[in-house]
Amino acid sequence: MNQTIAPQSGIMEITLYQGGEAHVDGVAEVVKLSSNENPFGPGEKAREAFAKTVHKLHRYPSSDHAALRRAIAEVHGLDADRIICGAGSDEIITFLCQAYAGPGDEVIHTEHGFSMYRISTLAAGATPVEVAERERVVDIDAILAASTDKTRLVFIANPANPTGTMIDENEIARLAVGLPAQAILVLDAAYADYVEGYDGGAALVEQRENVVMTRTFSKLYGLGGLRIGWGYGPRPIIDVLNRVRGPFNLSATQLETAEAAIRDRDYAKKCRLENARLRVWLAEALAELGVPSDLSCANFILARFHDQAEAEACDDYLKSRGLIVRRVAGYKLPNCLRITIGDESSCRRVAHAIAAFREGKG
Repeated sequence: MNQTIAPQSGIMEITLYQGGEAHVDGVAEVVKLSSNENPFGPGEKAREAFAKTVHKLHRYPSSDHAALRRAIAEVHGLDADRIICGAGSDEIITFLCQAYAGPGDEVIHTEHGFSMYRISTLAAGATPVEVAERERVVDIDAILAASTDKTRLVFIANPANPTGTMIDENEIARLAVGLPAQAILVLDAAYADYVEGYDGGAALVEQRENVVMTRTFSKLYGLGGLRIGWGYGPRPIIDVLNRVRGPFNLSATQLETAEAAIRDRDYAKKCRLENARLRVWLAEALAELGVPSDLSCANFILARFHDQAEAEACDDYLKSRGLIVRRVAGYKLPNCLRITIGDESSCRRVAHAIAAFREGKG
């Protein structure tokens, strides 16, 4: 091996991202509840838009994403010129680290935060700084205490993944005000669509020069397989991010399907309401079995068991019944399982299986 050929500092510290499992050896039919996907998939209007794009696969897509940005702006009441689109919100996170963090800089993320914050930080050559949460909830005071003149970015998800917890908008504003002048607060609002009346932090973005919001089409809109996300921020920051964005980072299929999806407000509302109904039902059903969870504001619950051994044994039992959920020991929650809210049949199957598991233990 040529010892003179080496990656940039920090790259080899990256632990590869592990997605939710989708298969179980020896089980033919499974229900996947490990990746927080919409169990109903995309709406009919999005499906129709997707199908129509087959006739222009030989054409390059728009490089300015103007039609999709305009649709997002109209639906959310935003300024289209302050929107950037990417291959999932992950790519916006990558752009932010690439553009604003490097060797000698620090990027803050919280104890149970999305693993891509650390990965993108290390890829940019910067230093990730992990801040403790308080009972699985983001702690603003701990973040402020960890901030220094080296802090360039602060990532928080609200609602958070994998905990499902939220902090209120006043707390987020207090964090934005209290950060060092050179730092950008990044609000990962991937699950904001599941919270009725919540703007994901858009109003705060418009009030301040140091806040960026990221969003996705992978959750509520059921387009995880297409990888479409977007960000909203101050114009100077969005201008910088567009300078590192590839001109054709999204295909015409992605752009046109996402535009149809976001304009289909009836379908989005239907999915949000059904998720809320089944989330409450599943959380209460598991609580009655002695498996508690924090109040979730997303499309999953974080089920807590007595210890790691019980959580893993329950996961093994669920898999044997064709139910795939997510172990989250990698997020420092070894005694928990994250369970996506599926359709009604899936939720009932999970509750019945966990009941059978606990009865078997007795």
